[in-house]
Amino acid sequence: MDQSQSPVGVLLMTFGTAETLADVPAYLSSVRGGRPVPEDLVVEMQRRFSLVGGSPLTRITREQAAALEECLNRPDRSARDSRQPRFRVAVGMRHAPPFIKDGLADLIGAGAQRVIGLILSPQYSTVIMGGYLRALESARAEHPDVQVSVVHGWHDEPAFLDALAQRVQEALGRMDPVDRSQVQLFFTAHSLPRSVADGEPAYIQQLQDTAEWIAERTGLSREGWQFAYQSAGHTPDPWLTPDIKDLFPALAEAGHRRALVVPVQFLADHLEVLYDIDIAASQQAAEAGIELDRTESLNTMPLFIEAMAGVVERAVAEGMAKSATTFS
Repeated sequence: MDQSQSPVGVLLMTFGTAETLADVPAYLSSVRGGRPVPEDLVVEMQRRFSLVGGSPLTRITREQAAALEECLNRPDRSARDSRQPRFRVAVGMRHAPPFIKDGLADLIGAGAQRVIGLILSPQYSTVIMGGYLRALESARAEHPDVQVSVVHGWHDEPAFLDALAQRVQEALGRMDPVDRSQVQLFFTAHSLPRSVADGEPAYIQQLQDTAEWIAERTGLSREGWQFAYQSAGHTPDPWLTPDIKDLFPALAEAGHRRALVVPVQFLADHLEVLYDIDIAASQQAAEAGIELDRTESLNTMPLFIEAMAGVVERAVAEGMAKSATTFS
């Protein structure tokens, strides 16, 4: 099968998660690069997984892949006259099955000779996303005839921003008018060790730009929102601030009684959303007298799926080279 007839493969890549409590030690070992995992860390992570009923990340990512494949292959999106799908979409994770090498193998088995890797984090940094690149390059080394590219940042994709803005409007629409007029919004992203972040100013700027663009789309005044970090690790070195939990007391002192969290980096429900925000941050907010809400995750929201489809189609149109890392 020549390239003109073979489907284009799309590999959705994400961090991964433990599927069951028994999987937690292996998952943490992978995250820690194979280093021994302290027993107290295993116990704490199992506690968190238990509280949220397990992470749905793998299931949701598979659902996103299926929805994206259906969207990309809709007749109105493709002029190709063929019964064979133009696109095949698979899932590959860094730290849990299905691994990146498994997803790539699935696409190649389906006949793909060109593969686009799409990291499910719209803001891009070569250093921070380097693990995805290394895993994909290693997997691709076993298939030297396959062209593989990884899309760089797509945080400025209009449909992605529109989808997040719609989630904000939906959340505000569920509030009564008094709460809506007084609610404070927190746009959040996963914190980083400052030693890492100091070398990645462009990445931090992408996060902040995303927040500003959503605020513009939803008509928020600058006084009505703040940018904050969440999910900082428990390590001796300092992490980025402000952490959202540290902002609740001042918010209460200013007379606010309700806040809305808008994650600008997380694209699906997982532990950092279901536990770090819905449980931990909500409890910390309540202690300060703040009722905390969160926007619904994008998951398989049709507008978000359209956003990813647009990113993929542009990557194909640009020859899978512009603004991408290519292994060939």
